[in-house]
Amino acid sequence: MSEPKYIPHSGYQEYPVKEMRKRARRFYADMKRRRTVRDFSDRPVPREIIENCLRAAGTAPNGANKQPWHFTVVSNPDVKKQIREAAEKEEREFYQNRAPKEWLEALAPLGTDAQKPFLETAPYLIAIFSKSYGIKENGEKETFYYVKESVGIATGMLITAIHNAGLASLTHTPSPMKFLNDILERPDNERPFLLLVVGYPAENVKVPDITKKSLEEIADFK
Repeated sequence: MSEPKYIPHSGYQEYPVKEMRKRARRFYADMKRRRTVRDFSDRPVPREIIENCLRAAGTAPNGANKQPWHFTVVSNPDVKKQIREAAEKEEREFYQNRAPKEWLEALAPLGTDAQKPFLETAPYLIAIFSKSYGIKENGEKETFYYVKESVGIATGMLITAIHNAGLASLTHTPSPMKFLNDILERPDNERPFLLLVVGYPAENVKVPDITKKSLEEIADFK
């Protein structure tokens, strides 16, 4: 095993406490504006914006720096149509046969159903895959650690980067999602984690009238 190599952490920037308070408040206010939408515009989005959002996601902390993720960006209308057809097939099965009554009742206020037109309307779909293991140059398997946690963090950072860029997103998780491997030709060591719909919200889009839990409900200080 080789000795670890360290370099100066030149990227860290400290701020005065007053500035830290301002930055924390400002960031919270900005993130509070973020909403999931289900109606997207077909307005084009420059690919460079998506590329830089993905670069931001790729900076996420992860187990042993194995970076166990892969992002497939889909803009081809034919491929988006294939994904929509496969996703709606699974969604119909979910709503008609697999979903417990309690789950359907929880979804009812959000107005969701098996129809997913946004999968074709939005300019981009980003299929996020988690790598169960790596494959070395000699063909041997390489163990990856904390895969779900790592990919979850990267996904959160991607959603944040997309919002920061001025776009909207929707997390879509039809189950099962193995069809994404087939359509997007991804290898067996990758498992679909989430399908992220990205673009501008449709004009006059509406969102559910919901609230988030208060700080006291989600955190405590010892």
